[in-house]
Amino acid sequence: MKQKLEALLLDATARIQAAPNEIALQEVKSAILGKTGSLTELLKELPKLDPAIRPEMGKAVNMAKGQLTALIDSRREELKLKASEISPDFDYTLPGVPPLTGGLHPITQMRYDLDDAFRSMGFEIFQEDDITSELYGFDKLNFPPNHPARESMDTYWLEGHDKGDANEKLCLRPHLTGGSVRYLQTHQPPYRFVYPGRVYRNETTDARHERAFFQYEALIVDRDFTFTAGKVMIKSILSKVFGKDVPVRMRAGFFPFVEPGFEIDMGCLVCGGKGCSVCKQVGWIEVMPGGTPHPNVLRAAGLDPDEFTGFYVNIGLDRLVMMRYGVDDVRMFHSADLRFLNQFC
Repeated sequence: MKQKLEALLLDATARIQAAPNEIALQEVKSAILGKTGSLTELLKELPKLDPAIRPEMGKAVNMAKGQLTALIDSRREELKLKASEISPDFDYTLPGVPPLTGGLHPITQMRYDLDDAFRSMGFEIFQEDDITSELYGFDKLNFPPNHPARESMDTYWLEGHDKGDANEKLCLRPHLTGGSVRYLQTHQPPYRFVYPGRVYRNETTDARHERAFFQYEALIVDRDFTFTAGKVMIKSILSKVFGKDVPVRMRAGFFPFVEPGFEIDMGCLVCGGKGCSVCKQVGWIEVMPGGTPHPNVLRAAGLDPDEFTGFYVNIGLDRLVMMRYGVDDVRMFHSADLRFLNQFC
């Protein structure tokens, strides 16, 4: 057995040193030290030896196992170092290849810019799931029971969850405002937060409209907040985002969840106010509804409208991006066409 062990050591050492890579080295290790390896098979012969020489041979086999294990580990390190060496044929004078770089989608970048602007004014950022209920999507927002927005021609109701009471009927959120009510219910006044996210409307797409698009809602609710301060906030935010003063106007408008309500327009930056297809030749483009939260909405959130007031806006994020880059078709930003999107990286 001693001769077998010496021969095995010589053969194993030569095979380990000759292994050209780590895969071949692992195969050699398995052939020697594995469950059916040559050294393992030799160990199985120990019980058959004369008891007088059995301890000596057992010690010799274990020492051989230790030697081979150390050789394998050493060879593995050699192979790793060799693999990391630069080839002698490598030409150091060749120019480097710049790594491929990506960038944020322009809508995502606009959202982050708004986040920074609102954070600087003390706002918290709130987010919620894309699925909401009729209770929060409509009932708590003062929508009357027969309002057309509740119909499937406008709202995407989820099959199998489109019947039952208002809390059981589920849809893809058609706006973010219902989530704002949930925020008011779960936090303590005063409130100053923004709520960015994607919303879904069953409508025909065109240069200014998409079925799935991004909104950015901002809401302040406090015991003493003037409407004038709200308009100053809008101008401040738009000036920060666009890096210059942006003309803003407010027109009376009706929305169930605000009273009074306004359509808030900004001067069209695509045409500079001269008139184009984006602004329908009027020089202004609607970017957000706004107003004071309706008393019924405050009551739905558990607040006393005689004690609390505030200011609400819901920014059309996609339209702001159109204004920033002078793009006249919102569908381009949702197309996933890399030829178009790469210019913003």
